[in-house]
Amino acid sequence: MSIQKGLVYAIIPARSGSSSVKDKNIRIISGHPLMAYSIIAARLCKNINRVIMTTDSEKYAKIANKYGAETPFLRPVEISGKYSTDLEFVKHAIDWFEKNEKLLPEYWVHLRPTSPLRTPSEIDRAIDIFKNSKADCLKSVHLTHECPYKWFNVTEEGYLKTICGISLDEANGPRQSYPPVFVPNGYVDIVRTEQIIRSGTLYGNSAVAFETNEVIDIDYEHELDQLQTLIKTSGGIVSNELKKFE
Repeated sequence: MSIQKGLVYAIIPARSGSSSVKDKNIRIISGHPLMAYSIIAARLCKNINRVIMTTDSEKYAKIANKYGAETPFLRPVEISGKYSTDLEFVKHAIDWFEKNEKLLPEYWVHLRPTSPLRTPSEIDRAIDIFKNSKADCLKSVHLTHECPYKWFNVTEEGYLKTICGISLDEANGPRQSYPPVFVPNGYVDIVRTEQIIRSGTLYGNSAVAFETNEVIDIDYEHELDQLQTLIKTSGGIVSNELKKFE
């Protein structure tokens, strides 16, 4: 196994099945398929050497190629279902590159198509931060406006039970008395090849927090409409680059 120090590959997952929004990864938003926004953002990053799309669909692969992503393989059906994990497709990519190119990147930058509003310079900043850390991974997060310390489960008997193991009175305290809570989002995750091979896990035991603004993550039809509006009003370097494909 040969891992090239400093080499960075973006990996963009786009399976063809979607239980919430049919074919959401290729739904047209402002004239372009959803996944094109992540491809172009990755291509505009100075720190990313190659942009790899992992998909189970030849149709999706052709679309990805049009926007400049490489699709050197199709992902097997058995790791392309709704219960398939991120670890499965990353390990599949590692195995493919090790077998077919005898060379692996040191870092994988995971960009989900469902979180398309990114700035390439911010992705580059995340890569720089992670390269200068000793953590197993980097995960993007944003501050939540909710307070999970005040949330409950409902028992089989119908009683409320605090999810943090605190008392009912403690859960009724002012929101400001609790520490801030951050929610992982799909802006950018970065992982190390060596860590994945060594531990068999994707994220390991330590993660650098990369704080972003609140990120839209497409899971439902109405969120596609919101995204359409946001792109029309915000524009940005990725939208400008996509105009070259019109």
